[in-house]
Amino acid sequence: MNKVEVQTLKRKSVTGAASYFARSILLQAIGFVSALVLSAYFAPEDFGIYGIVITIIGILVFFSDIGLASTLIQKKVQPTLDEYRSVFTVQFVLSLLILLICIGVTATDLLSQKTGVVGNYILLALGISFPLATLKTIPSIMLERELLFSKLVLPQIVEQISFHGILIWLAISGWGAFAYIPAVLVRSVSGVIALYLIKRWKIGFSTNWVALRTLLGFGLKFQLNDFLARIKDQLFYLVLGYILPLKENGYVQWSKNWSMYPYNLTVNNVMSVTFPTFSRLQGHPKELRKAIEKSLFFITLAIFPILCGMVLFISPLLELFPTYAKWQPAIPSFIFFTLSIGWSSISSPLTTALTAIGQINYTLKLMVIWTILTWVLSPLLLIWYGFSGIAAAALLISFSSILSVWYVKRFVDLRVWEQVWRQLFAVLAMAVLGILGGSFWMRSIWWLLLGMGLTAGTYGAVLLLVGKTVVFSQIRSLLAVRTEKYTNTE
Repeated sequence: MNKVEVQTLKRKSVTGAASYFARSILLQAIGFVSALVLSAYFAPEDFGIYGIVITIIGILVFFSDIGLASTLIQKKVQPTLDEYRSVFTVQFVLSLLILLICIGVTATDLLSQKTGVVGNYILLALGISFPLATLKTIPSIMLERELLFSKLVLPQIVEQISFHGILIWLAISGWGAFAYIPAVLVRSVSGVIALYLIKRWKIGFSTNWVALRTLLGFGLKFQLNDFLARIKDQLFYLVLGYILPLKENGYVQWSKNWSMYPYNLTVNNVMSVTFPTFSRLQGHPKELRKAIEKSLFFITLAIFPILCGMVLFISPLLELFPTYAKWQPAIPSFIFFTLSIGWSSISSPLTTALTAIGQINYTLKLMVIWTILTWVLSPLLLIWYGFSGIAAAALLISFSSILSVWYVKRFVDLRVWEQVWRQLFAVLAMAVLGILGGSFWMRSIWWLLLGMGLTAGTYGAVLLLVGKTVVFSQIRSLLAVRTEKYTNTE
């Protein structure tokens, strides 16, 4: 890429990230409202049932994708139509096999013994969604390679509105966990229709084994990394779901799901944009360093105060709203899971960068470490502290993410501490005020709102006190990239 192409890429990435983030706020708002309603109308057992089924699906997802989609995104040159069709063919066949596995599982009593018949029906609905999801793979890859993230998020909005709208309606109507079944099916169909209205391609089947072998060179390593992630997360939580009583598993699932909202809003959205961007900047180390540092700065700028606020105000919220009092046993788990996300907000951009520049071996090393720690520490803390020990283990394991900083610095001269210390200092000041006023926030809703406003104001004030110049400089640099016009002088 020449200078003009690099600047164009930066401009499209910033514009795409801004629009993608803005639209994603709507997605998270929909999910947030849905979670509030479900927490009120669903019993902990309903969350436990869905958590077990989703965990099974999470494991099966691994076998529906052998890393080919990510390889096409990471590919330096434009993929051919034959490559697109070959990847589509492989993934469609795999999705049909997953559907058959889901049908086979429901034919046994293995799942229903733990979840009841509702678990079987949810699994079938999710199994049907696999072939439908495959239809979205290639159009999504094309939009990502073109950095058209604003278009990519529109089908997700349609899916979220249809899924959560039906889910909320049926939850209020008293369907319990059965509400997930029609919600999943409508979401799958609506997503395919919406995406094909935005991006069409010459759908077809092909088996170009030469192209597939080339793609698999990177894809299998990427998939091995995903395989370890499945063992670390889905398989572990599946085993946990069978060991724990359904109610305790519901507490774990509820606290873990709530803790992920800030991560999904900030880290996931930014990473969706930066992976193809980092990949395209492989040959430009200076620009790559700037891109990674900006990701770290803005992610931590947003997520640190959100995480802190969640930890500070979870107890007052459950205390002031009796409808949610049933979730009080999950408060320690919620706090531990939420704090662990702080480290993830730093390590995720770094592991994404390693994968994007082709250094997936280092990502694999990290995943091996995290998998071993999860399977060793979590059972021990579960025995010692009950179900809350699972979240406590997640918090302890998160500190090993410091290794991701070390690995990335071998290839990119990053200044990680420079990007995060101001946010960390400001959020500590916010936490001190929140803890000191903790007894006041529980007195009434008005005191609670006052506490939220004061702590948020403290974060902003301290941040500007120690880093006003840097904050405004970073914002101006993004605006400049978005608006400047470049001419090719080469």
